[in-house]
This record gives sequence, structure tokens and C-alpha cells, in this order.
Amino acid sequence: MNQLPIFTHPSMLSHAPGAGHPESPERLKAVLDALADAGLAGDRRAATPAEVADLERVHPAAYVARLLDASPVEGMIPLDADTVLSPGSVPAARLAAGAAIDAVRAVARGEMNRAFAAVRPPGHHAEPDRAMGFCLFSSVAVAARVAQSQGMARVAVVDFDVHHGNGT
Repeated sequence: MNQLPIFTHPSMLSHAPGAGHPESPERLKAVLDALADAGLAGDRRAATPAEVADLERVHPAAYVARLLDASPVEGMIPLDADTVLSPGSVPAARLAAGAAIDAVRAVARGEMNRAFAAVRPPGHHAEPDRAMGFCLFSSVAVAARVAQSQGMARVAVVDFDVHHGNGT
């Protein structure tokens, strides 16, 4: 079968929003298992953390700095009704944004013609200046801006969940 380059990282499983929270580590495990069951998971690539400069393509510098400094040493910090920080959340969010960026850059360089970023926390609902909808950074919007910086004039973002496009 065709192999799909999958950008992900095991440290994304360290984002732990608490028992019973719908955005759990099991979501990423389920995606990776489904890709493996479909014969598409043979080409895993280790994501790299998003650079601050890339995050600032969408998020104000003050927001990025505030979030990077907010990571708790223990316990959890609620950011809104749906979004929680645990000790592993900020590193996982940087890796999630980095996975999307890595995929975009690899395609832009012509190394591959398609790629998939299997990530968590998700990254398509955060607003430029606040976390929202389980998302700390708007990884999708950041990756779209990176794509534009790589010469891709048109970028389509298809968001088909209940929030429908906020954050991008």
C-alpha cells in the first residue's frame, strides 16, 4: 500500500487534561491505530517543536510568551471551560504545531507530495490571543501562514466539526 508520511511525536501524549476530558491521549492513539490498520502508518516522522517565530505568524508575541511561561510543574490550570494546561501541554502544543509546519515544509520542498500531521492537542480553534476549544495554538493557521511563506499562494483549510473554522 501507499505509505503516508505522518508527522507526530510520542510527547504529544503527555498533554493530560484530566480524567473524563474528551481530548485525551487515547484520541491520538486511535488515529495512529486507524492509520496503521489502513496500511498507511509505515512512514512516521518525528515532529520538531514549532519555533516561536512561526507561532508569531498568527499569535501576538505577548500571547506566545505568556503561554510558554504558563506551563504548570504539577497539576492543571484551566484556561477556559474546555481547555486545560497540564505539565506536558505546552511542549505537546509546540510539537503539534511543529508537526503541521514540518509537513508543510516537506511538501513545499518537494520531498513528498502529501503528508499527514497526527497531533494533540488539536490546533484549529485557538484564537490569535487566546486558547479555545481544547487548542493552545492555532497550528492549522500557523501552518497555513508557513505555506504562504513557502510560496504557496492559495491554502485551503477544511474544518468540519462543530466550531466550523474559528481560529483559522
